[in-house]
Formats: sequence, structure tokens, C-alpha cells
Amino acid sequence: MEFIRNFPFFSIILAMFCGIVSSVLKGQWAKRLCLAMVTAELFLSAAVLMYTLHTGESFTYMMGHFPAPWGNEIRAGVLEALTATGFSAIMLLSLLGGISHVFTDVEGTKTNLFFILVDLLMSSLLALIYTNDLFTAYVFVEINTIAACGLIMIKQDGHGIVAAIRYMVMSLLGSGMFLISLTLLYDITGHLLMEPAGEATAMIQAAGAYDVPLLVVIGLMSVGLAIKSGLYPFHSWIPETYGYATPASSAILSSLVSKGYIFLLIKVFYRVIGYGTVISSGVLNILFVFGLFGMLMGSIRAIRETDTRRMVAYSSVAQIGYIYMGIGLGTQAGMVAAIFHIFTHAATKSMLFISAVGLYEVSGGKTDYISLRGSGYRNRTAGIAFAAGALSMVGFPMLSGFISKLLFATAAVQSPHKMVFTILGLAVSTILNAIYFLRLVISIYSPSEREYGPDQSHQASKMLKVSSFLFIVVNLVLGLFSKPIVDSINAGLGMFL
Repeated sequence: MEFIRNFPFFSIILAMFCGIVSSVLKGQWAKRLCLAMVTAELFLSAAVLMYTLHTGESFTYMMGHFPAPWGNEIRAGVLEALTATGFSAIMLLSLLGGISHVFTDVEGTKTNLFFILVDLLMSSLLALIYTNDLFTAYVFVEINTIAACGLIMIKQDGHGIVAAIRYMVMSLLGSGMFLISLTLLYDITGHLLMEPAGEATAMIQAAGAYDVPLLVVIGLMSVGLAIKSGLYPFHSWIPETYGYATPASSAILSSLVSKGYIFLLIKVFYRVIGYGTVISSGVLNILFVFGLFGMLMGSIRAIRETDTRRMVAYSSVAQIGYIYMGIGLGTQAGMVAAIFHIFTHAATKSMLFISAVGLYEVSGGKTDYISLRGSGYRNRTAGIAFAAGALSMVGFPMLSGFISKLLFATAAVQSPHKMVFTILGLAVSTILNAIYFLRLVISIYSPSEREYGPDQSHQASKMLKVSSFLFIVVNLVLGLFSKPIVDSINAGLGMFL
């Protein structure tokens, strides 16, 4: 076996091991170890991506001495490696941009706990991406949930604790449905490894048996993971969760956590249930409708908000709707658009949360539109980064959001029965996006009625500048060099079949 095939396993274990080591380190050392770990994950994932692109094949890593269908496996193909690379890069930039606030928002004795939670979250995300075993996926779904709850309430204020409880309740509902669906699937197929379970499901379908139980499995799994990823109308936990966490936590939670669940759902659809079976079940039609409503209702709620933290959070509800709308189209093109938008939203929303905090800092800590007037001049780095992120979400050419919407529109043409609804949804949602995002961009570059003294001016930290610049670069890369990324997504989906 070539040594590089160990890298996915090394990535998961490295993140967990760093969490253990950080438990006995002080905050600064835990920070250094966490940043070094995420950087290493980025290089390991990129190496796996280059390897799978070169070979044109996926590979499995057998853990222990027991082969399938009894043992546990890790699987890596182009799509898994691309997702792991993207998630690692976004995690690193989110940490760099919000690292200074960790030591001001979190009690000194608990700063190492923040980085332990990040280590566990990184490990769980990589496990959800790479695992070839459904029960292992469930275990890391729960680790992901617990780590996310810890990041929400790490500030230990009233908003954070309430938000963490709300998130935990909703997430447990989703986890329960996901576990029940795994139990039923195991009862039907007798397997938990994805490939043997997929083969057994195909045989059951060919024999015309267990149609109703299989439909229940698809429904429970879809709804369970939709709840955990914040699809409308299961989104009630998002505004509090994303709006009041520490900046690095908000960036990580909004950009990565929900995407891990969506990626797992896509893997199960393709590799276990069979995409044709999922389409014939009609579940994708329901996801399509919920996705359209999410696109519109999330944007409408964002327009009504006067608190910009909640406005950006409600924008995430709309963007999750885009992803599920693409999945619900039931075509290869729709799935490619949905996966590309996962990267678009991850790169853009984390930049928005990080840069928004820089604007609040120079506005007396206020988050309303009036108080933020002129903040783009008082903190130029944050202003430019926020404007770039806002324009990307609206769909400005050259940025990643434009390519996402172009891919969704192209996919809609290939789905005649849903084309009109998709195009109308995209058009209306884009107009609504422009209303609330451009309104805020105009506000931060409008003259302020209030005078700000030297003590309220802000010199952006070097890490914030670096993070903001690299976030903009990532958006431009996704927007200007989208073809190789789209080709890689297509190749990765082909390896799923």
C-alpha cells in the first residue's frame, strides 16, 4: 500500500490527538498546537487530492485486520479530498481571523478548552468526509454536535447558553431520526459499511421487497440531517447560535458544521441508498420545496432584522436553502451546483462573520445599521472584506456566488418540471439578497452622524488582515477558476457510483 493512502486516517487521528494534548496545555500553547494541526490537515488533504486526481480512482483504508463487511473502513476519492482540503483551509482562515477575540471573549482558564473543541470539531468533520462506515458516521455526528455546543456557549453569557440549549435540543431530534434510520437500514440490509449496504439495497430494490421500510429510512435520514444542517423550517436555532458566539466560533459554525451533515447525506444518497432510488422515492421533491422556501423566507427575515449579526445569520438559512434546492433538482448538474455552493457559502459566510466583528469594534460595540455608518472607513480591512463577501452572496461577477447561481440556473434548465420554480426562486432570492446586503454595505460607507475619537478607532490586527486578504483570494479563485473545481466535483461524484 502506498504511504499516502494512510493520510486520511492520520488526519482524523492527528486532530483527536491534539485535542488530548491540548487538555494539559495553557491557552497560548493550545492555540499554537491547534493552528499547526489545522495547517498540517490542509497539506495532508491537499496531498490526497493530488493523488486521487492523478490516479483517477478512489481508495479504501482498512482499519485493523478485518476486511469488509465486518471491519471498519475509510474511503477517499476526489470529492472527499477536495472537501477536506476546502474545510481545512476555511477552518484555518476562520481561526486566524478570530483568534484575538478568543482571548478576550473566553475566560483565561478556559481558552485551552476552546482549542480542544476546535480539535474535536476538525476530527469529526474529517471523519464525516472520509468514513465508509455508517455507525462511525453516527458517532462522529454526535462528537460534532457536542463540540459545536461547546463553541456556542464558551463565552458563558446568557445568549450563548440559551443558544446552546436550543441547538442541542434541535440537534438531538435530528440525531435521533438519523439513528433510527440507521437501525432500520441495518435491519433491512444487515450491513453498516456503505458499499456492502449499497449492494444489499440494490438487491432489495431489484426484488421489489421492503419498499415502505426503505422509504421510511430515506425520509428519516433526510429530515434528521436537514434538521441538523438548519434547513427551513428547522432553522430556529441558527440566528441565536451564529449571532452571539465568539467570532471564530460563528465563522466555523456557519461555514463548516452544517456542511459536514449535508456532505454525509450526499454520500448516503449515492453510495448506500442509490441515487436512482432516492429520486423515485419522491423525497428530493420535498427537499426541493423546503429549499425554495428557505431561500425566500431566510432572505425575508434577514431584511426585517435591524441587528446585523442576526441578519447575517438569517442569510445562512437562505444559503442552506440554495444547497437543498440544488440537491432536490434530482440531476447530476443540480448536485454539482449544490456541492459547489457548499464551498462558496463556507468561504464567504466565514469571511462575513470575521469582518463584521471588525466593524462592530469601531462602532462602540453596536451592531445596528445606524451605528455602523462609516465603519468601513474606520476599519478599512474589515470594510473591504465585508463588501467582497456581501457582493459574493448577491452574485457579483468574478466572485464565487456568481458561479454558484450560474450553476443552479444551468441545472434548472436540465430539470424541465422544476425549471420555472428554480429560476423564479433564484431571481427573487437574488433581489432580496441585494436589498439586505447592499443596504449594509452602503451603510458602512455612509457618513456617520456620530464623532468617533482616537480611542474608538481601530487598527486591524495583522492576523485579521491576512485572513481577510486570503478569504478574498479564495472567493476570487472560486469565481475565476471554477472549471477545474467543477470538473473535480463531477469526477468525485462519478467515483461515488
